[in-house]
Parts: sequence; C-alpha cells; structure tokens
Amino acid sequence: MENTIYLTILYDYYKPLLTEKQCTYFEDYYFNNLTLSEMAENYDISRSAVNKQINLTIEKLTEYEDKLNLYKNSVEIRKVIEKLPKETKEEIEKFI
Repeated sequence: MENTIYLTILYDYYKPLLTEKQCTYFEDYYFNNLTLSEMAENYDISRSAVNKQINLTIEKLTEYEDKLNLYKNSVEIRKVIEKLPKETKEEIEKFI
C-alpha cells in the first residue's frame, strides 16, 4: 500500500514526462483498479504486454525521481516550513 501511494505521488509530479499510453495504463491499474487481464481485454493486447508497460512506467517514474528529486525536495521543504512562525508558514503555503 505504501509503495502504491509513493508511485501515485511520483505520477502526479512526472505525468507530463510520460507517454499517453503509459498514463492510460498507469491510471487504469492504480486509479481505476483494473486487473491486468481486464486491461489486456480492453486494449486487445496480452496480459504480459500490459504488465511490461506498467513496469516500464514505474521504472521511468523512479528514474525521474532519482535524477530530479522533486518529491524528495518537496518533503524537505515542507519540514522546514513547519518550523516557521504561523504567519510566515501561511504565506509560503499560498505558493506551494
């Protein structure tokens, strides 16, 4: 479950870098809760082809995060913001 949440967060950050097909398969699997078999039937491809595409998308997402660190940096920034006075924190949160 924790890994699924992490992957969906990465998807939110890096979706614009993925192909339309990668987005469709990822969303069907993680957001629409379709099984690999259901997806294979919907797209008229093999179950293993669907699985391969989802795994490649996961690899891309983790690769992007390894290189760009958008999520990691966001977490660190939020930790720093939490330590600020309330008014300052509220002002900053308007922009993030």
